[in-house]
Amino acid sequence: MFSVTLLAQAEINLAAQLPVAPDVKVGKLANGLTYYIKKNAKPEQKLELRLVVKAGSILEDDDQRGLAHFTEHMAFNGSTHFKRHELVSYLQSIGVKFGADLNAYTSFDETVYMLPIPTAKKENVETGFKVLQDWAGGLSLNDADIDSERGIVLEEMRIGKGFGDRMNKVLMPKLFNGSRYADRLPIGQEETLKNFKPEAIKRFYKDWYRPDLMAVIVVGDIEPAEAEKLVQSHFGALKNPEQPRPRTYAPIPSRAYSESLVFLDKESPANMLYIRYAIEPYKEDTDFAGYRQKMVEGMVMSMLGQRMNELTQQAEPPFIQGGGAVAKVAHGYKSFSALAVLGKGGPQPAISALVQESERARQFGFTASELERIKKGMLRQVERLYNERDKSESAAFAAEFMRNFLVNESMPGIASEYAYTNELVPGITLEEVNAAARKLLPADQHKLVVYMGNDKAEQPAPKGEDLLAAVNAAEMVAVKAQAEKVYATSLMDKPPKAGAIVKETVNKALGLTELTLSNGVKVVLKPTDFKNDQVLMSAHRFGGQSLYGPKDMFNARYASAIVAQMGLLNYSPTDMQKILAGKTASSGASISNLSEGLRGGSGSNDVETMLQLAYLEFTQPRKDEALYASFIGKQREMARSSLLMPEAVFGDSLTAALYNDHPLVPRAPRVEDFDQIQLDRVMEIYKERFASAKGFTFFLVGSFEVARIKPLIATYLASLPVPAIPVDYKDQGIRPVKGVVKKDVFKGSEPKSRVALVFTGEAKYSDEAQMHMQAMLEVLNIKLIETLREKMAVIYGGQISGGLSKLPYGAYQIQAALPCAPENVDKVIAATMELIRRMQEEGPDPADLDKVKQNWITGHRKALRENGYWLSRLQGAALNGTDPASPFLKYEPRVAAIKPADLQAAARRYFNMQNYLQMVLYPEPK
Repeated sequence: MFSVTLLAQAEINLAAQLPVAPDVKVGKLANGLTYYIKKNAKPEQKLELRLVVKAGSILEDDDQRGLAHFTEHMAFNGSTHFKRHELVSYLQSIGVKFGADLNAYTSFDETVYMLPIPTAKKENVETGFKVLQDWAGGLSLNDADIDSERGIVLEEMRIGKGFGDRMNKVLMPKLFNGSRYADRLPIGQEETLKNFKPEAIKRFYKDWYRPDLMAVIVVGDIEPAEAEKLVQSHFGALKNPEQPRPRTYAPIPSRAYSESLVFLDKESPANMLYIRYAIEPYKEDTDFAGYRQKMVEGMVMSMLGQRMNELTQQAEPPFIQGGGAVAKVAHGYKSFSALAVLGKGGPQPAISALVQESERARQFGFTASELERIKKGMLRQVERLYNERDKSESAAFAAEFMRNFLVNESMPGIASEYAYTNELVPGITLEEVNAAARKLLPADQHKLVVYMGNDKAEQPAPKGEDLLAAVNAAEMVAVKAQAEKVYATSLMDKPPKAGAIVKETVNKALGLTELTLSNGVKVVLKPTDFKNDQVLMSAHRFGGQSLYGPKDMFNARYASAIVAQMGLLNYSPTDMQKILAGKTASSGASISNLSEGLRGGSGSNDVETMLQLAYLEFTQPRKDEALYASFIGKQREMARSSLLMPEAVFGDSLTAALYNDHPLVPRAPRVEDFDQIQLDRVMEIYKERFASAKGFTFFLVGSFEVARIKPLIATYLASLPVPAIPVDYKDQGIRPVKGVVKKDVFKGSEPKSRVALVFTGEAKYSDEAQMHMQAMLEVLNIKLIETLREKMAVIYGGQISGGLSKLPYGAYQIQAALPCAPENVDKVIAATMELIRRMQEEGPDPADLDKVKQNWITGHRKALRENGYWLSRLQGAALNGTDPASPFLKYEPRVAAIKPADLQAAARRYFNMQNYLQMVLYPEPK
């Protein structure tokens, strides 16, 4: 801290280059490969490895469309040290889960491979570097393996078909204005993927996977000197081609005139308006002047975003959501764009609001109070990052180093950034912020105006010329400066009269302090050192929507969301955001089916503010007719389009079939649902459940001292009123359908299907039973990928998930979700049922069970150092009435005790072939 203070006091030379953080080793091998190394302690005994390649779909030749992404797939299908499928199997055996941990992505300009490695065994680290070495230069690319992978990549392409894919094919050529980017979407061309010769992908790999375009990133539990030796030994022998193809970046031409586009699609989930202004070249500044200017520009965009958000709070808002920002478009280019999700007024009011709000900021800038609030927030944000500097995750550092390699983003380190921010931000003036707004926010530019939507809007779709005319007209309207408004500086003038703590017990085994307050409310405290500046809170009590019948169903379902939209005391949510500028504190109430509760969080110095918010949610909910009207209006508009996408129809139909159209089961929202909501009744229901804290238990986990937080608890929680109210739920009699039920749903125009298999029944809940079921399902998922994806190539992804529940009665539900081609539906169902039958008759492969157990133990050890895990497990144990020590102290012995016979018994118990629902989504007949 002393060195940071000295640095902050020194005058910053704006012409100087930003340094690299002193604890980061950046080097380059003789072959041009760049490497980044940082020792980091969180998570413990874990190493994050990355291979970053400056090569993506933009570099594909005409016969290689989609092969950058295909190459990424082949990295998991055979290499110098790993035969096909061996890599994934090995990584699973050491606790690395495919998809969740081990992953990769391909974009226009880069391909990135992500590999977390447990470091408890040194040989795993060595093998992890072998994996990266193989990815970098040792892929087998066997013809047979390539052909086997075609079906999987084509299934991935199939899953992506739909509204978004159709929109991109029309929109991208316009957005990129004829640039090569429009013709090189990473997923590629179907014809190419089906028919390319293996030579084409081998040529791509040879041309572009070369050390001078690569970076290796090593962050985590390793000594930097050891890591550097491993980089040199595994990557030093890689060679560049004798005549390397030049790595250039595609240009994006300037727009010569304004254009419009109207894209209508019957499956569009919303009606949207998008304005793309001029695309401009840029490069990342690496000096202090550029660093400071980025702060200034960030302030402009944040303040504009806040103004746009305030517009959505009007009784008849111009749009449901809207905003504008300068963002990167592609490598070396940026643009200002504005986007709105349209309300019932259609595109006209949205265009007026987007254009005029930007014009207001450009002409008149912002107010002193707006700037002051943004500065407070920026300083608090960097303070929290600084406070957590020794608790930051290795993956976050790896992402920062990736950005440095790909786009030359500076990386001085959080200690330096904390000092720079505290030095630079106070000196940024309103005049220079407003000057930046005049430069950043466009005027008189050629632009692209896009309307994307369906035919369900109240207003008819516009014509292209109408869009341009509306923008031109909005630009001509005279705007006025934003009026300055004074806000309170604190939520409460004085605290409530404190109650008392009447009982205190300590659970030494779990490190808990359990309090009983004078009003009967219970509080469980878990102080931790997992984070330095984080406190999480949750609270619950039984009751919820189950206490209300069909007449009040929608009033109860939306009560907490509506009240949250109206604010507290005399303050709207927007007012409260401004009052709390510079603080990190939140709290939100909810009324779920069987209970009501609160969830909140704060920085360590803002716990009192979080508890004030919680107190006010019980005692001072606010009624606001205009904000209520705004909320209902936006919900109606979203409901108009909620069932246009095939997947949404399928999910809604599945719920209806599973519960025999029970009227109390939540379904996808309909417009008419909101006709049944009345503000007065909403307020009554909310107050019925929150005017009393009787029966509530609060949990607080994080960086606090028990002695210092207890007076705050006595003030804000022990003072809560506790009049007598019902504090138990009602079993509403909702039960799943019995017998074997098979239904088909026909929706959508693309040739894709989705299979759902749902098994339900009654069962007694226990932690052990839950664990056996989850292990059985995870092993089934391993077999699902091995069989249906890798062997049969009939799915790209899919899973079987489920669990046991205790409330309102002991029950279980298991669901298989399997996207596939319509012609493969019967194969997918048959193969899945066969996997289940084998599990019932033969049990699991012990090696697969060991993979699951290793992954669980690895994940559990990491989770034990996370506040969120403790919060959810402690509350879950309280809700289910189970032993709170079970998820913490007894977890690893219970995992170790799981045997193959336990999984076989679970499969026999929970997969009842005489009681399941099968539903299949098919495209609509042509």
